Amino acid sequence: MLRLNLVLIALIVASALGVVAAQHKSRRLVTEIEREQERMRALEVEFGQLQLEQSTWAAHARIEKIARERLGMRAPASGQVLAVDALVAKGGAR
Repeated sequence: MLRLNLVLIALIVASALGVVAAQHKSRRLVTEIEREQERMRALEVEFGQLQLEQSTWAAHARIEKIARERLGMRAPASGQVLAVDALVAKGGAR
């Protein structure tokens, strides 16, 4: 009988240690998930800011202004514009 009680006590202790280990792992993983979710939110904010910055830098009016002021570019006169047929340019049927 004593031997059975010792075996049962050992099983109970092992089971309790297993529960404690599982709870610890669970809490650690929840903390890690929350940390990664916070990182995800920060990256989403940064991505939104970068998209806004990109749209600002790539705005047509800004590009045109830089082309005129810094590069001295201008729109071609109407006599300088040539229309090319896409099929002819690719060597297709005429």
